[in-house]
Amino acid sequence: ILLTPIESDSPEPILAEDVAGIDADSSPLRFRACFSTPLNHAMLTETYRAYEGATPLNAPSWFDCFDATEIGAALENGQALAFLSQSNIAPDVDRVVAVFADGRAFAWHQSQS
Repeated sequence: ILLTPIESDSPEPILAEDVAGIDADSSPLRFRACFSTPLNHAMLTETYRAYEGATPLNAPSWFDCFDATEIGAALENGQALAFLSQSNIAPDVDRVVAVFADGRAFAWHQSQS
């Protein structure tokens, strides 16, 4: 799992554990991942680029670790923060990571707005 530092355009790896993910060749927007990180919100916000307008997309029902509704609500109420993982992971698509205060974290691809 990568995040883009505030002072660089080169994403760098972060500590991530228990990573589970899905992807498909049919669309760049099909990527989803669930993981945990020991990095806290204070450290993340001081080091990595925030991502404005983060909107998680629904995952297939069988990929039950990723709940787009819960993640979206947490982003709205400040329980989770969104960061840029990688810009232009595909044409006009960014990889976004949301991290909850308890270390649960989620990644998805999002069309640039």
